[in-house]
Amino acid sequence: MARSSSSSRGGGPEASRQQRGKRTVSKTSASWLKEHFDDRFVQQSWQDGYRSRASYKLLALDEKDRLLKPGMTVIDLGAAPGGWSQVAADKVGDHGMVIASDILEMDALAGVEFIQGDFTEEAVLEAILAVLGDRPVDLVMSDMAPNMSGMSAIDQPQAMYLVELALDLARQTLAPGGCFLAKVFQGEGFDAYLKELRASFDRVVTRKPEASRTRSREVYLLAEGFHG
Repeated sequence: MARSSSSSRGGGPEASRQQRGKRTVSKTSASWLKEHFDDRFVQQSWQDGYRSRASYKLLALDEKDRLLKPGMTVIDLGAAPGGWSQVAADKVGDHGMVIASDILEMDALAGVEFIQGDFTEEAVLEAILAVLGDRPVDLVMSDMAPNMSGMSAIDQPQAMYLVELALDLARQTLAPGGCFLAKVFQGEGFDAYLKELRASFDRVVTRKPEASRTRSREVYLLAEGFHG
């Protein structure tokens, strides 16, 4: 396939099928790009100087639930390209601290300590804890998601594994009364995870900010009042 030519020369049924397949992929990509660039939150992010449309999810959640305050210590998991960290650093100010982590690279942000690596590996957890030191954490946020295959039997367990790891970090680092915010995909394991949260926090609510696409199964679980 890598050797096939884009020219129609030397045609035939197989060449025809390849070209039809190419056109389909191209149309799908074009459709996705059009939807992305037409998205009002994407356009707004360019105007407001935010790194991603995800910033508006956190801004909406913060407006409703008053998550971020000056001086807070925040951990942001699945941070790249930095939309949530950008909002958090602005809200917690110079006396606060934001520690961000992602498997992908992220350009530097003022007021944000970035740790690149795979959060499923122990070394990344240790690096986060080393930067944190003895400082108690007020909020752990996770916008992590696996690379989606489109097959829920594969994607859902992987997504739930990531939020389980995020919750484990929250339990290790949160100060009493601290908060945990995580993107969770509705499906197998969701109810059991909700039960886990309720065992460790005083209040758990489900949020679906406007910037979260309607067709997406993602919701945000906000757990407040950590008590171990």
